[in-house]
Amino acid sequence: MGKDDNAPAPASTRPEIAEFLERVKSLAVPNPQGRRGRLIFALDATMSRQPTWDTACALQADMFHAAAGAGGLDIQLVYFRGLGECRASGWVASSERLAQLMSAIDCRGGHTQIGKVLAHARKETAKQRVQAVVFVGDAMEEKLDDLCAAAGELGLLGVPVFMFQEGDDAVAANAFREIARLSRGAFCSFDTGAAQELGELLRAVAAYASGGLKALAALSEQRERGAKLLLAQLK
Repeated sequence: MGKDDNAPAPASTRPEIAEFLERVKSLAVPNPQGRRGRLIFALDATMSRQPTWDTACALQADMFHAAAGAGGLDIQLVYFRGLGECRASGWVASSERLAQLMSAIDCRGGHTQIGKVLAHARKETAKQRVQAVVFVGDAMEEKLDDLCAAAGELGLLGVPVFMFQEGDDAVAANAFREIARLSRGAFCSFDTGAAQELGELLRAVAAYASGGLKALAALSEQRERGAKLLLAQLK
């Protein structure tokens, strides 16, 4: 979007990342040892996300790599776009398959449907425990009270929602913070200059969902900065 992708993240993102890590440290280890974790990866695919869609595709592959060897991770892709379209893939166990699914999606104009994402997460965890939900978006155009109610239900079920905001829209930031707080998850904002840090945090969340502290420690030994920060907060 006209910025140098190699430029350092703006200073304003640092407090958000620190807050994200501080919140995650209070979460219990979500997955029994030896069992594959389940993570819902939800994306806003409306037209405003088009410039950074390729970045999202690359980051999801890194999430799988971080989870490898830590009990494994099954990911379900959920996205919304257009006039009321909100779809979910089956559960996939490889980055290649998820990349194929994402490559078939093109961004289309429309309003946000975060409420449908949260409702879907509740239905899925009723079938089989979901360790975490990750949402990446840049806007919120729904009734906040409804989203808060849905987020609170996920919190009671032990399904934290990690809300990642692209950009600095104030309405979205307020909503995303509340969804994260009520679901007992965490919030973090980023821009294209902070894509690398976002990727590190996503990899850390994926490792945590699949193998808990042991997986994070292994990732930290590979000199992953995001994993080191997260591990330091969880100890």
